[in-house]
Parts: sequence; structure tokens; C-alpha cells
Amino acid sequence: MPETVLVVGARGMLGEPVARRLAADGHTVRVMSRSRERVAARFGAGFDAVGGDVEDLDALRTAMRGCTAVHLNLSGGADWDLERRGAEAASRVAAELGVRRLTVISGASTCEENAWFPGTRAKLEAERAIAGSGAPFTVFRCTMFMELLPKLVRGGRAMILGDQPTPWHWVAADDFAAMVSRALGTAEAAGRTLYVHGPEALTFEEAMRIYQPICAPGAKVTTVPFWLLRLMSWMPGRAELRHVGLPIMRYFTKVREIGDAAEANALLGAAATTLRAWSAARAGTGA
Repeated sequence: MPETVLVVGARGMLGEPVARRLAADGHTVRVMSRSRERVAARFGAGFDAVGGDVEDLDALRTAMRGCTAVHLNLSGGADWDLERRGAEAASRVAAELGVRRLTVISGASTCEENAWFPGTRAKLEAERAIAGSGAPFTVFRCTMFMELLPKLVRGGRAMILGDQPTPWHWVAADDFAAMVSRALGTAEAAGRTLYVHGPEALTFEEAMRIYQPICAPGAKVTTVPFWLLRLMSWMPGRAELRHVGLPIMRYFTKVREIGDAAEANALLGAAATTLRAWSAARAGTGA
């Protein structure tokens, strides 16, 4: 049955595919971002655009009113704790308004053992807020997204940031979006924490060596050591690298995927897109 779904953080790299898939599957989609003008320009006709801060309870009430489901895609950049605060605010308003389903994106390494990292601690507490909302919820603990790779190609270099020996089951955002959409119509997905993995386990270097020849053939695959990244992060205009990129990439060297994707695959269909197929499709669109 079609739902009216609010996507919070709809302009994000992982929020937009969810919003578009929900609309393609026949749902009425309301998209929320800090700037109504920007989110309206991004999505155009067919979407109800609203602006507001996720910590503003009145803005959330306006955005959620009339919605039967809410999907949270929160990212605060260097403000790691925004995910917790935003989830707590959204959970409170959802409970007030009787929202029937809450879904949220989390990470495949989210667990108590890794809560020493502020981003993981915020995700863990956001999950708890969603679970305590009183609404049927689904938490998606997702692994590495293929959409990260284009962001690592700059200045003629396809970069691997630091030593990254850990394999990850890379997943396409469109596959994840399809799982979120199916979850709304799957009663068995309620009250669950589901792990989302793609079909192949690849290290960063293995992934980049598949992506680069197809989508960035003029770039050279280069490993940039952490000591050099640290120096680069203090250059003008590199605050995001210093406060976000470098801490995250260091974190990835210390953690692994947890959980098993079998339950999510059985309930919602497996994320089946390979990195080679995703890269070829991206190259074909000129993206």
C-alpha cells in the first residue's frame, strides 16, 4: 500500500537515492533538508519539499504531519553527535504524531566495541532512540558504499587514503534504496536491525582498481600515507579532511564489518550490483 514518506537528509549522497526509489515505487515523498530552496531545486516536481533543521521540533512537526513513515539519513560532518540528537528529536515527534514506521541508516561496524569512535557512538545512540520511539522501526547497518569512490578521485589521482587492508562488501546506493522501499511493505522487517552488504568483499585498493580504469582512466591509483594526509589536512581549505576524512579513514583501518546480511537478503532481496557493473553504468551516464 502506498505510504506518505518523509526523507530527512534527502539531499545527501544516500538520502537522494532513497527518496527517488520511494517515489518510483508509488509512494508520496516529502523531502527535507536545511534549505527548502535547494532541496526543491534538486528534486523538482513530484516531491513535496520542506526546509528545516532536524533538531527543530516545530520544523519536524511541520515536515512529519500527514506522513505515515519517516526515513532518516543524517550526517553532521565534523559534528558527529548530530546523528544522535537528530534521531532523538525525530523519534520524539514521530511518537507525538503517530508515525507508523521509522527507518534509519547506520553503519556495518556499529557496536559497543567500536563506540570509542564518536561517529559510531552517535550511530549507536541514534539506533537506540529509534528503537525506543514506540513506532515499528528498521535499522539498516550498511557497509561501504560504491558512491564513495568518485570522491577519492582528484587532481589526476585515484587515492587510497592510508593503509586500508580490510575487505568490505561494497554496496550500491540504489540497491540500498530498494531495500528501504521494500521494508515499508514488509511487516517482518519491523523491529529489526538489518545488515546491508553487497555481493563482493574488496579492499579499498581492489575496489579502486576496478573503478578507476572504467570511470577515471586518466587517473593514477595512488596510496597517500596517513602522515602526508595529516600534513595536507592543515592546508587552507582542508578542514573537512582534517576533521572528518582523516579520522574516518583511520577508523576504517581498526574495525571490520559485523553481522550477517542473510536476514536482510531474505526479507528484502539481496544487494546484487557488482562494482564493475555499477562503474560501467556510471561511466555510461557520464556521471
